[in-house]
This record gives sequence, structure tokens and C-alpha cells, in this order.
Amino acid sequence: MRLLLLLALVALAHGLGTRVSLRKMKSLRERLREKGLLESFLEEHPYDLAAKYFPGIAVEPLQNYMDDEYFGTISIGTPAQEFTVVFDTGSSNLWVPSVFCSSPPCRNHNRFNPADSSTFVSTNDTLFIAYGTGSMSGVLGYDTVNVAGINVRNQVFGLAETEPGDFFYYTPFDGILGLAFPSIASSGATPVFDNMMRENLVDRDLFSVYLSRDSQGGSFVLFGAIDPYYTSKGISWIPLSAETYWQITMDRVSINGVPAACSSGCQAIVDTGTSLLAMPIPAFRILMETLGASSTGEISCEVARKLPDLVFHIHGKTFPVPARAYVIQSGGSCSLGFQGMEAPTEEGELWILGDVFIREYYVVFDRANDKVGLSRL
Repeated sequence: MRLLLLLALVALAHGLGTRVSLRKMKSLRERLREKGLLESFLEEHPYDLAAKYFPGIAVEPLQNYMDDEYFGTISIGTPAQEFTVVFDTGSSNLWVPSVFCSSPPCRNHNRFNPADSSTFVSTNDTLFIAYGTGSMSGVLGYDTVNVAGINVRNQVFGLAETEPGDFFYYTPFDGILGLAFPSIASSGATPVFDNMMRENLVDRDLFSVYLSRDSQGGSFVLFGAIDPYYTSKGISWIPLSAETYWQITMDRVSINGVPAACSSGCQAIVDTGTSLLAMPIPAFRILMETLGASSTGEISCEVARKLPDLVFHIHGKTFPVPARAYVIQSGGSCSLGFQGMEAPTEEGELWILGDVFIREYYVVFDRANDKVGLSRL
């Protein structure tokens, strides 16, 4: 009976929304570690994760560039030019490299050529996005953007002319498609999903995300629908505390029933563009000590297998993240998928619930009701 129900739900889901398949690939950190370049690369490219959420100039869509792993394909222009992008709920701009860019990171990625598109419209507007290791600059243009069959006409996007440093040189993606709110878009550019809603290209004003665990396939972003196959355990709805990022209020974080961090409440951002769980440095140090890890997060793999759940208390409900989700094993070594950052807010401390958290839940990003929905997988 359960199998028949699931098959029926799958059949129903296929008739709803527009699904973009995501590919899980080795992160930049893994690629550099395999080449023996990680240590020197980190020394040459220090960065501050918090700069993404407290920018001095503009929104930064990829501060945690070392660990982004999930990518999808879109196309821009007529005829279509394809690009691999990060679908990032932590930023709002769409941008890709352009043929006007001669920076090394652009030369080994797909570059948009406006001369090859009959529907491209140029502007004199510029785009500048600050990064922890440099900046991306370029110009804005308009063209048709195709996302899994949804044609968004006259979509504004950035054509990168320079890209920061050389870290983008090693990344397997070309650009970023931001899915946060218009209020944080650089240069006032209207985000792709806002145009989808405005032009009634989606059945519902929401999108949902499933990120597979480990090397499993099947990850996706679903525009305009909720796949009932992934919500059989129900959806917990959490109101947003700000219409900027997908920001919510968190009550506390506990281990074995004992409050471990965020004990007076804090803010949290659900961010598909960040792989790890990011938290204030004091909380990071407490968790490292409590869980028996070193100050840098390294831990014995034998010890790691016995670690307890990290439980997030949000809107009166509990959302556990087990050790198998937050322990990262690479080769014969293990580390915790946590990162410390300096990011105070007016409401107190800030946490970033990245892919380590999202992989445990099917997440619905509801623009119609300004809520985030979480369904345990």
C-alpha cells in the first residue's frame, strides 16, 4: 500500500512545477586537497564568511566558495548559450562570465557572447560585487533566460568583465543564480524568480530544494511546486524574520538535551550557497570542545562515529542534524562541517544553515507567505 501511495505521489509531482536537476560534484576544497594545493591556497586566499551577509558595497553570493557542491544548468540568449550555475538562496543576482572578461577564471569557463544572441539588449549600467578575496565587476544586460524550460524574457543579468583573484579558476561552475529577495540585489536588478512570479510562469509563488546525501543523485530545485514524495512526514512552517535573505529566528541549539549555543535565541539564514554550518566564533569554539574536536574542527573518525545529534530548536519545534550529516570524511581523516564567523546582527548572533543542514530536510521557500517549510527526509 505504501509503495502504491508513493508511486501515486510521484506521478502527481511530475505534473507540477518545473524541476531543475542539480549535480553534486567535488567541492573546491576536495579538488585542491587532491592536488596537494589546499594549504597554500588557503594561505593566499583568506576570507571572511560574514562578509556575505554584511557587505560594505553589495551582496556577495559565494563567500564560502571552497565547499559549494551542487550545480545546475541554465541557458541565456537566442540561440541558447549554456552555463553551469549555483542556485543560491543567499544572494539575489544572476551573473555569468562574458567574452569581455580576460581574467584567468573567465578564460576556462563558459562565457556569454552578446553578439551571438538576437534577443540581447545592452545597458550602460554597471555591476560590482565585493568578495572577501577581491571583487567581480561587469555590466548589466537583458536577455531570455531559460531555466528547465521556463523562458524568462527580458531578464536582467550581469556580464562579468573581471573576476576576483584566481579562486574561480578552480571552480566547476560558471556563475550564480541568486534566489533571495530583491531588497539585497546589487544594482537593483530584479531576481530571476521574481520575474517568474511577475509573469505567471510558475503555478505557485514558491520553490523547493532537495539536496542528496553523499554521492547520491537526484538533487533538484523545483520551481512553483512542492513535491509530495518528500513531504510525507509533514511540513513545519517557519515565518521569516526579514525579507532579505531567507532569514528565520532560531530558539537555541542543543546537544543531548542540553543547550549548547544560541541559548538566548539568534537569527539563522537558510542558504543553499553555503556548504557548511556557519556560526559565531564563540559558539564554534564551544561546539568543538563539547564534541571533542580540535580548534580547527579535526576529529578522530572513530570518535566521530559516536557523536550525538546537533538539535536546532526553531519556532517551537526540533530539527536534528545527526553526526553522519555534519562529519566530513575525506580520505582517512574526519572533520566537523562547522565554520566560525564574526557576524553580529541587531537581533543578536547569526547562524548560516548551509547544505549540511539542508541535506537533512526538504526545504520549501515560500514567497507568497514569507515562510520557510522544512520536511524531514
